[in-house]
Amino acid sequence: MTLTQLSYIVAVDKYRHFATAAQKIYITQPTLSMQIQKLEDELGVLIFDRSKTPVIPTSVGELIIEQAKSILSGAKHIEDIVAVEGESLKGSFRVGIIPTIAPYLVPLFLQNFVEKYPDVELTFEEALTSEVLEGLNEDHFDVGIIATPTTKHLFEVDLYLEPFMGYLSAKHDLAGKDEICIDDLYKEDLWLLNEGHCFRDQTMKICKKNNESKNKTPITFESGNLETLKRLVEKDFGITLMPYLAVNDHDKTCANGVVKEFMDPVPSRKVRLVYSREFLKKNLIESFSQVIRTSIPDELQEAKDTLIVE
Repeated sequence: MTLTQLSYIVAVDKYRHFATAAQKIYITQPTLSMQIQKLEDELGVLIFDRSKTPVIPTSVGELIIEQAKSILSGAKHIEDIVAVEGESLKGSFRVGIIPTIAPYLVPLFLQNFVEKYPDVELTFEEALTSEVLEGLNEDHFDVGIIATPTTKHLFEVDLYLEPFMGYLSAKHDLAGKDEICIDDLYKEDLWLLNEGHCFRDQTMKICKKNNESKNKTPITFESGNLETLKRLVEKDFGITLMPYLAVNDHDKTCANGVVKEFMDPVPSRKVRLVYSREFLKKNLIESFSQVIRTSIPDELQEAKDTLIVE
């Protein structure tokens, strides 16, 4: 029995499909199947019922998988304990980050972090907030970067407050205003992300009004990507909301969309770094959060009259 074999059965349990599990952990399906078969032969039991689609653990397999998770977690913590010893930061560091933050924040600090801590093996994975939290609980991630409050058993480090911005078609009724306000917004007039994105939920909280009679774009289109919503706006379709960093480098000379700030109090989201174990990799977590804070634009580091939307 090896840690590798235990990690394979945990992966199959997570994805309930041998081919998908193999793809996710970057090995071939024959290798995955062979190693699990060897483990089953050694233990003299079937861990998975392969006659089912998707595959499911047997009753004894469920017990074995739970114990495997505990063993893998303990082994990882031993590695973490060793990694925090010594003067230099080193070791693996897995970061779960939500899609409305990742493409705009990571490029700002990545080069600074790599130059300062070259021995740290960084791995980023985009995931919805619920998936980030699940990954933290399962020790799949060391830290998460999200924009909503967490459960009590997780630790939080506030990184910055990020204002919401309006992104409008140049032909939109609000395009002529110097600033927009919350009362200008109607739910039916906005392009939204798919359900499951916290940015969608926060946008809905900002837009408290309904507008059944003035909807000028009788099209329903929900996306998992903010950039898709931006492209729709630039083709003279409506309005969407964006986080500040998504429009920070907006080039007015080559984009048809119009960026509008909100009047005070400006609706904003709080971007947080979260983790589940206070004593492991604490110095790495502190260094990681510090590099992020020093790499973001100065205007996000200043206190403003904001309305925090959770």
